[in-house]
Amino acid sequence: MQTKEHITDLLLLGNQLCFPLYACAKEVIKIYRKPLEEIGLTYTQYIVMMVLWEFGEMKEKELGEKIYLDSGTLTPVLKKLEKSGFVKRQRMAEDERFVKINLTDDGIKLKEKAKTIPQALDGCIHLSYDEMITLRGLLNKALEGTKEKY
Repeated sequence: MQTKEHITDLLLLGNQLCFPLYACAKEVIKIYRKPLEEIGLTYTQYIVMMVLWEFGEMKEKELGEKIYLDSGTLTPVLKKLEKSGFVKRQRMAEDERFVKINLTDDGIKLKEKAKTIPQALDGCIHLSYDEMITLRGLLNKALEGTKEKY
């Protein structure tokens, strides 16, 4: 049986997993800001571009699923990327409810500039290589678990 004190302990910030995950993500994204500004991207735009560089043309819905963003969040990001000339959004002829996303020539060329980003951030997280691989694996496992709950 849980005591009142035990329940209260569960509400201590220091006992939460969500807080260090949130704070770490926020701090890492802050570190990305400067190098990404140099190539004209926000962090969210950067992850969109990484998916498109890796997989090529895809539907907006597929893209959102890969980066855990709903269309209400993703659409404005894609519109800004289109305005910047990095992607082209196009309604699909066979079903106009779906939007296809393609890289433009400028979007393809941007990949070369973006190759400097990972090296620029090397060492910003104070974990060994093996610890980072382990952490990434655990976080990916946790993310997969969230898909099953919703």
